[in-house]
Order: sequence, then C-alpha cells, then structure tokens
Amino acid sequence: AQAVWLTAIFPGSSVLCAMSSSSMSVSNADPRSLQLIVISCYTRFDNLAHGPRGKEAKRCVYTYWMDPSDGQMTLLSVSTENVMNPAFSRFHPTKNVLYMCTESVADPGDIVSWAVCPQSGKLSKLSNVSAGGTSTCYITLDKGCENMLVVNYWDSTIGVFGLDPNTAAVTGLRSMYDPNGGRPMKARPDKHVNHSENDAGAQKERQSDPHSHAVILDPTFGQIAYVPDLGMDLIRQFHFDKVKGVLRPAGTVPSGPPGCKALGPRYIEFHPVHPLCYVINELSSEVSVFEFDRAGAERVIKGEDAPTLRLVQTVRTIPEGYPGDMNTCGRITVHSSGMFVLVSNRGHDSITVFRVHSSPGSRGLLSVASTQHTRGATPRHFAFDGSGQWLITANQDSDKVGIFRFNLATGKLEWTGQQYEVPSPNFVCSVIPHQGLESEMLSAKL
Repeated sequence: AQAVWLTAIFPGSSVLCAMSSSSMSVSNADPRSLQLIVISCYTRFDNLAHGPRGKEAKRCVYTYWMDPSDGQMTLLSVSTENVMNPAFSRFHPTKNVLYMCTESVADPGDIVSWAVCPQSGKLSKLSNVSAGGTSTCYITLDKGCENMLVVNYWDSTIGVFGLDPNTAAVTGLRSMYDPNGGRPMKARPDKHVNHSENDAGAQKERQSDPHSHAVILDPTFGQIAYVPDLGMDLIRQFHFDKVKGVLRPAGTVPSGPPGCKALGPRYIEFHPVHPLCYVINELSSEVSVFEFDRAGAERVIKGEDAPTLRLVQTVRTIPEGYPGDMNTCGRITVHSSGMFVLVSNRGHDSITVFRVHSSPGSRGLLSVASTQHTRGATPRHFAFDGSGQWLITANQDSDKVGIFRFNLATGKLEWTGQQYEVPSPNFVCSVIPHQGLESEMLSAKL
C-alpha cells in the first residue's frame, strides 16, 4: 500500500510535510497564528439536487493562507485529487485532519479524510469511506472524537461512524437511521426540480420526502442529537448513545410557528452561553429561536420521549418587500462572541446580521443589525477566520470569494475590496493547524 504522511498524530518537536509544485511554504508566518482558509468546489453539476450557474471546477479544493493583519489571502495549494463535489468540511479539534463529504443525488457520498500540513497548507488525501447514502451534506464529531455523525440529504439517512482515537481515521459505519423507513423516495435522482428554485411547485416537490440537512449535538450533555428535516418542516431529536454508536428517535419539534408550511429547516446552531439555539428555515427565509429545556433533555437521556426545544421567536432574514420565492437561505452561524447571529440569503445575495439581545426578558432574542450585499451571486456558505474579525463568503454562482471586515461594535460588514476567483465555491472552512505535532508515516489503509 502507498504510504502517506499524516501530520497530526503524536506530540513532538517537529513537523514534516511533503511538498510539491502545487504548494508553497508559509515560512514567514508565525506558526502560532497560521490561519488557513480551505474552500471546496463543485466539480460536477449534473448529479446535484440544485443547479449551479457558475463554472464547473476542474480542481476540488483550494487552500489559502490569510494574513490576520489585513485579511488578505494568498493561494497556497490546489488539490489534484479526483474528489467529486466536496461540499462540507470539518477540522478535527486536536489533530491535523480535515474531513470532507461529497454531494451527489445519483451515487453514495464519500467521507474523505485529509492530512493538513501546517508548513505548506497542502492537503494530502488519507482515505475515503462510503457515507452510506446520497448527497452527503453534514459532519459532526462527538465531544470525545470517538464518533462521527453524518447526514445524507437526498435519501435523508443519518449515519454514525467510528473514529480511531489515535489516528482520527474513520473506522467504519456503526449504525444508520432512515426516517423514511426504507420506503423509496418520491423524487427521482434523474428527474427532479432544481432546488435553487423556490416557487410553490419547487417547494411541493422538495417537501414530498424527508430530507435531513444537518446534525448537531447539544452542548450541555452531548447526548441529544438534532436533525433539521427540510422536507418535513421539523427538527428531529434523538438520544445519542456514544458507546453503542446508535441514535434513538425521541420525538420531533416543528421548525416554526404552528400552522406554518414550506419552512424548510436547513441548519441549527446553539448559542455559546445562553440555553438557546437558532434554526435557519431555508424556504421561508426565517430564523426560528428555540429555548433549550435541560429537564426535557435529562428525560430523553433516561429513555423517555420529551420535548427539549421551545419556540420563542421567528424573524425574517430578507426585507419585507422582497419576494420570498426569489430567495432561499444558506448558512447560519453564531459569532464566537455570542453577540450576533449571521445568515446568508441566496437570491437576495446578502448576509443579514442579527444582534443577540442580552437584557433580561429578551435574552438571546434577535433583531436586525445590518444587511450587506456579498458582492457576488448565491452566497451558499460563509465563515469567520479564527479571530472572528474577517468574514469570507463563497459566492457559488459568480465564482468569487469575498472578504469582509466585521465590526463587532455595530454588527456591520465592511467590504475590504479583496476578491478571489474560485470556480463554484460551496464551503469555507477556517483551519488553524495544531502546532508541535510530529509527523508519522502511516499506511494508506487508514
């Protein structure tokens, strides 16, 4: 088997990285502040649920170094690996391993593991494991990094995979949950509506089947898994048994106010301090705010089915005068300060910044602080750098990545003028490599 360098395994005094003509060293950068920005791209359009309008990428991943003083980026490496449609990334919290999953409605997705070289920014492919479902779209690691939870959007399945504690390698499927009970999907992979559309007809087809879109674990216990189901307008909750690697269904919660339809919950994020979480409803262009019920969670952990989320607010992400059928929402994130929640609007082509209230009686609730055009089309994803000062947008349909400075006092995004050409960018991952890790030669069988 071909051997590869994995720069992430055991503590040591040096870092060794394979170099190539497609990467360069960041020799002048302070390693303690080395900030990488990894951007994945769509490489094949014909097997996606939606229809990108940009340029089909010939390379799957671009890695930049960001200068923390001014937010400028330098391209370090472009992957030559043949990985089709990587569309979500997750960096391991203690090892220099980056996980990606691939998106296709026709073929099972892959979980691809990469070694990240702290010196060059080069990504070296370590392995790929089948995700066990189609259009794989989300990865979460449990607190102990013993399990990986994976969502497959198209067939809605949710898998639990083991992780090797020493190498961080994905060791294989432990369990799979299918909310559709094995029934065939009504929508066909070879004939379906373009999911970039949001009129009544598109919404009806998109919601004819379950479509799991994300999975996260509660930050209090790490044992309640939440899965937004875009097709069914609800949040599924599970008890997660990390020892057995199993998800037990424990009820559902509507993703918006009672009686509302065509919501399309896409992502869910918890506040870092307050017992609240925020759900972005893709189809209705709304954020729903939920209060986390600790007592209910404890009941679920004991084996009962109990509600753990209570809806307290719903707010619109686009101006009242802008037609909802011309927009779908992309990402939602809570700023590391806990002071703001940000959402991307695809169609309105903007990022809306919500201020998080801190006063008693309205703690955790949202009000609009600012809305900023992204200087590109279809901001599918965005991310902050590690400092929380620079925001990077992936404008999928204009083949552009843009940089904004975030004003923490006002919540406004200030355009830097810095823009980079990347074909069909779909995901931005902030990576700060772990320093002081010694490389070890491992088998490609990882």
